[in-house]
Formats: sequence, structure tokens, C-alpha cells
Amino acid sequence: MNGPLAGLRVLEVGHILAGPYATMLLADLGARVTKVEPPCGDLSRQVSDAYFASLNRNKRSVRVDLSAPAGQDRLHELVRDADALLVNLKPSAIERFGLTYEALKPYNERLVCVALTGWGMDAGDMPAFDYVVQAATGIAAMTGDPDGPPALPGYSSVDNSAGMAAALGLLAQIVSGRGGQIEVSLRDVMLSQLNYHAAAWLNDGKAPRRLGGAHAHYVPAQLFPTAEGHLALFITHDGFWRSFAAEAGIEGYLTMAERAARREEVVAAVTKALAADFAVSWERRLRPLGVPAAAVRTLPQALVEFPDAVVRAGEHRLGRKPVPDRRAPAVVRPAASPRGA
Repeated sequence: MNGPLAGLRVLEVGHILAGPYATMLLADLGARVTKVEPPCGDLSRQVSDAYFASLNRNKRSVRVDLSAPAGQDRLHELVRDADALLVNLKPSAIERFGLTYEALKPYNERLVCVALTGWGMDAGDMPAFDYVVQAATGIAAMTGDPDGPPALPGYSSVDNSAGMAAALGLLAQIVSGRGGQIEVSLRDVMLSQLNYHAAAWLNDGKAPRRLGGAHAHYVPAQLFPTAEGHLALFITHDGFWRSFAAEAGIEGYLTMAERAARREEVVAAVTKALAADFAVSWERRLRPLGVPAAAVRTLPQALVEFPDAVVRAGEHRLGRKPVPDRRAPAVVRPAASPRGA
């Protein structure tokens, strides 16, 4: 592998999404990632080949029974030659299989160990799947129509976000030049990502309202119906508003403060104006003006619209890595079939 992380050796013991996504990001950037799977394989292999491929390209894979003495011996052999180990299991399993820095320090003192769990290593084994964490941290409560039930996005936002945070934590500890233990939890990552919402409540006592996907501070910044389709409009400052209002034929509401104070009036005026044309037409009209706007597309439509975001890894077509290296594009290798220990 080439790329900026070429030479970095990472072990992964995980399953399904958050941990495998974290190490795939590292592998995409050139790290040599060895996926340590149980004898039955990663659970995501049972979903579909394409699902597994979407989280495990550019890795090699070995099957190791960590519950057996021979499997522990093999783990220690792998650790001796590794820079980092990322584990995405329940806290009890992480401890039971000896996948912590304290347990592995005798075999490699400079090893960086990342424990990616749902609630933290000291919080027990309470199940922590993506949608459960969205419900527990307030995300579901602020998502959806104001008059409807709580809602969830259509993809695994918690797992993907936690994977990115875990990859960042691993690299930060590598840069420090010291081995050690890093802990990342899905709960902490999502509460961190609720940054300005949490700050508004903690400091000003302002709880977030469910606004049907509208931004809490910027107006108008939400989805609007048009003559055909919906348009995402994101007006964050007065310059954007002036350009949009002139094109849409709307007068007034010249400052951000006024638009926020008169949210319902502004939304009604924008909705009326946008009803005069199609979403794709508004997109074509507003983009040259520098106004942030996009017609709502389905995922198939988006993949057709942005073909450069698709790569081929063996027999599978997948989404491109999020941090491309245009100077030395990495070869995208397919997800590996696991070898025996």
C-alpha cells in the first residue's frame, strides 16, 4: 500500500461497523491493517458480501480463536509486530480476551490500544447499537417533524462518527510516540457532536426544539417543497440572503437576527417563492450566485451525479475514501477472505 500512513501496522478486533470503519479509514490511507476475526468470522459477513466489502477493503484478515491458549499466543505474536490495536467489543470481552494495553504491554510497550465501546470501559455491557445511542443522547428527540414522533436518519451516523473519532485518537497517540490506552465511546462522541445544542442548554437553559430538520439558529436553513421535488437551502449570513431573495423575489428580512426572530414568516415567504419552480431548476439558478442549495436526490441519483465518488475494489463498487491522496492514489484492494491463524 502507498499513502501517508504507509508503514503503520494496525490490528483490528471488531465487528459490524464502528471499529471496522475506523480501521478501513486507516487502511485507505496506506496503513497495513490486519483484521483479527473469530472462527465464525465478522458478523457483517452474514449480512452480505457487499456490506462486508464496504467496511473492510484494503485489509488482510486472519481467523484467531482468542478464547483458546493457541489463539492468545497468536495474538501476542501479532502484537509484537504492530503499532496499534483497535478493539470494538463489549468491555467484558475486551478484558476477558486480554485486549488492553496493560495486558499487552509485556509483548509491545509502544503499542497503542484503542477500546471503542458503547458507553465506556467502566459502564458495563449494556447494549449500545447505533439507534439505541441516538435515542439515549437526545438525537432522536430533536429529529423529525415537530408534530410527529421522534425520528432517526437512514444511516448509521453514530457508528460512523465514532469510527472517525477512534481513528483520530489512535493517530494522535501514535504521533505522541508513546504506547498506551485510548478509550472512545459512542455516547461521548455523539454528545460531543451535539456541541452547540448542548452548550445552549448547559449555559443558557435553552433546550433544542424539534424543527423538522431546520437549523436551530440559521433561518432559512432547511428543506423546502418546490413545484417538483424538495430543495435544501442553507442561508447562514446576510450576503447569502440578499442573493437568494433577489433571485426569488422576496423583500425584507435583511438581517440574521430579524430572520431568526420571524422564523415562521420567513419560512412561509420562502416556501411560497420556491413553489414557482422545480428543485433542480432552483439548484441551477442559485449555485452560480454562491447560494448554498441542492435538490434532494436519492442515493442512486447521487451516485450517478457524482461518479468520481465511486471506486472499484475487486468485484464490488464502493464509495470512495473520504480523504483522497491525489498525489499518490492508493490501490483499492477488495476485502480479504480470512486466513487461518
